[in-house]
Amino acid sequence: MQKAVVYLLYRIGTNLTRGVAVAVLLVLLLVLSLSTTWFDTAYYNLVDHDADRGATTVSADLFGDFFSRVVYLDQGWEEDDSLWFYNITQGSDLLPYDFFIALEQENSRELFRSPENMTRFRYLPQKQTRSNPDALPVGMVADTYRGTKYMGFTCAACHTAQVNYNGVGIRIDGGPAAADMDGFMHALEASLLATETDKAKQERFVDAVLQAGAYNRREDVEKDLAIYRLRIKAYNFFNETSVAYGYGRLDAFGRIYNRVLEHVLNREALETILAGALPPAETEELLKELEPVLTSQNRDHLMERLGEYLNEKQRRALRDKVFNPPNAPVSYPFLWDIPHHDYVQWNGIGANAGLGPIGRNVGEVLGVFATLDWEEKDGWTLASVLGGQGFGRKHISFRSSANVHNLRQIEDRLWTLQSPSWEDAARRGILPGINDTLKARGESLFHKYCATCHAQIDRTSPSRRIVASMTHLQKVRTDPRMASNSVTYTGFSGILRNQYLGTEVGSVLLNTEAPVAAILTLATENVVATPDPDKWFFTRGADWAINLIRGFTGNAIKPSVKAGSYDPDTTAAPFQSLRAYKGRALNGIWATAPYLHNGSVPTLYDLLLPASPREEGTPARPARFMVGSRELDVRKVGFKHGEDEYEGFLFDTTKLGNSNAGHPYGTALQDEDRWALVEFLKSL
Repeated sequence: MQKAVVYLLYRIGTNLTRGVAVAVLLVLLLVLSLSTTWFDTAYYNLVDHDADRGATTVSADLFGDFFSRVVYLDQGWEEDDSLWFYNITQGSDLLPYDFFIALEQENSRELFRSPENMTRFRYLPQKQTRSNPDALPVGMVADTYRGTKYMGFTCAACHTAQVNYNGVGIRIDGGPAAADMDGFMHALEASLLATETDKAKQERFVDAVLQAGAYNRREDVEKDLAIYRLRIKAYNFFNETSVAYGYGRLDAFGRIYNRVLEHVLNREALETILAGALPPAETEELLKELEPVLTSQNRDHLMERLGEYLNEKQRRALRDKVFNPPNAPVSYPFLWDIPHHDYVQWNGIGANAGLGPIGRNVGEVLGVFATLDWEEKDGWTLASVLGGQGFGRKHISFRSSANVHNLRQIEDRLWTLQSPSWEDAARRGILPGINDTLKARGESLFHKYCATCHAQIDRTSPSRRIVASMTHLQKVRTDPRMASNSVTYTGFSGILRNQYLGTEVGSVLLNTEAPVAAILTLATENVVATPDPDKWFFTRGADWAINLIRGFTGNAIKPSVKAGSYDPDTTAAPFQSLRAYKGRALNGIWATAPYLHNGSVPTLYDLLLPASPREEGTPARPARFMVGSRELDVRKVGFKHGEDEYEGFLFDTTKLGNSNAGHPYGTALQDEDRWALVEFLKSL
C-alpha cells in the first residue's frame, strides 16, 4: 500500500503549487479529523456515566448460576471507558433495530431480547443507560447505515466476560465471552419464522414496529420480515457444520471467510461453480432463471437471493462448492495486551504492524454482518489505488457499513486495558487469597516449564510488548484443524481475480480459485482504503485521512519476524507459517477458562494432566465436561464443569475439532507441583 501512495502522489503531479495545495488540504483534514475524534470521545464521556457501568443481574439463570451484584476489578479503565467499549458501533447490521426490539421468542410472548433469554445464550445483561436506552446486553447496539437503523454487534459482545464467586459477578473487560452465538442465530431464525407464520404473533410484532416509527405501512414491515427471516436462514444454512460449538467458542474465521466468498462472487465464477456442481442441462436452465440476479450490480446477500431460484439439492450443491465448512471453533481471544503484540490470533495470522490492527478489526466486522455493497465500476479511484488495484479501466468499489474510524478508536482504547488481577480481587475480599508459599514454589516451576513460550510482563507498563512464540503443529500437537483450515481453505476469487496480494515472500496472484486467507486480506485492505459512504463529505475525508495516517505512523508496533519454532513461509507455500499456534503472556489467565485454543480443557489444573492416562487409574484431562456455567472453581481455576452439576453443553473431546491432546508441558509433574504451579498462575 505504501508503494501505491507514492505512485499516486507522482500521478497527481509534481509541480510545487499543486504539492503545496495537497499538503495544506492534508493538514486541514488532519486537524478536522482530530477535532471530530476528540469531540466523539468527549461527548460520549459526558453523556453516559454509570457507577455500575450498566451492569445488572437477572432473576433466573438457565444453569443455576447466581450473582446478586456485579463488581469490576482495576483494569486501567474508568466507568466511561467500559460503557464506550460496550456501545461504540462498528458497522454491524444484523436486522432492523425495531425488529429486534419488538421480536418475541419462538414459543412465548416474552421478548427475544429479554435479559433472561439473552443470558440463556450467555450474553451479559445491562440496565438502561443514555447510550443503551433499551437495556440491550453488552455488545448489542443500534447502528445506522444509509438511513436504516440496525441492531448489530460490537467487539464487546464476544470480548467481555463474567466470573461468578459466592454470589458476586466479576465483570472482565476484554475477557473471552461465554456466548453461544450459533445458538443465538438459530433461535433468532426460529423466532422470525414463528412471527411470520403465527398470525397473532405477527400482528403484535407489526403493531410494535409501526409504533416505533421507522416504518409507515404494514406491508413494508411484513415484506422486510420475510427478507430478514430468509437472510438469517441463509446464514445458518451456509454455515452448517458437523462440529457443535457450544458456549464460549466460534469458528469466527470460517464464518468471515464464507461471508467474503459470498460477496466476491460474479457471473463468471458462478457459472464455473454451477458447472462443477450440477449436470450441464440443469446448469444451463438454472443460469437462465438466475439472469435477473446475475446482471444486478448489487452483491449484498447474493447467495441468499439466489436461494429463491434453487431447490434443496441445488442449494446444497452450490453451498458445498462456494463455501468451506466452519468446523474449527476456538475460544474467543482475550483482548488485554492485544495492541502490544507483534502477531495476534491463535495461529498468528494477524500482523500487528502498520494498518494490521485496522484490517484485523475490519475482517471481524465483515463476519458479524456488515453490509457489503461491493461492485465493479469503471475507472479508478483514490481508494482503489490505495487498495492495490492500480489505475486500470475497471475497479472494485468496496463500499460497506464497516466503521473504520470507530474500529481504529477501539484499538487505540485497548492500549490502556490491563489484565484482571486475582490479587486485586483477594484484597477486596471478592476471591480467596493466594498461598504465598505455594506461589513461590510454583514460580520456579513456571520458569522451568512455561516461560520459554509464555513470557512474564508488567501488566501495567505502557511500554510492555508481547512477542508471540509460535510453535508448529507437529511439536505442540494440539487440535490442528483451526491452523490447517487457515492454510488449506480456498475459494473462488470472483471480482478479485487477477488482483495481486503482497506477502512477506512476494506477491500472490489470485487465480480463479485462491487461498481464502489471501482473498480476505485483499478485501479488508480495500475496505480500509475506502472512505465511509455514510458520512458528510468533509468528515468522511478527514476520518479517512487520519485513519490511514495514524495507521501508518501512529502504530508503535513495527514489522518484525515471527519468533518461535515453526515452518517459515516460502514462495512455494506463502502461508505455511500459519500452521502453528501462539504462546502469549499468561497474565489474567485465571479469568479465561476453558483452556487450549479450542477450549477443550476445563481448568488450569487439568491442563497440567496428560490428555490420556499414562497407565490405568492415573489422572488425565476430562474426556467430557459441561460448559456454560460462570461459577469459578477457585482451587483448580476454571468454571464449574461436572456432568452431574448442571445440563449445559456437553463438550466431547473425542469429536473432530475438539481434541484435548498436545501441550504436554508440565504434565509429568508430581501432584503437589501441579497445585503449586496453579497457585502461581493465579497471581499473574
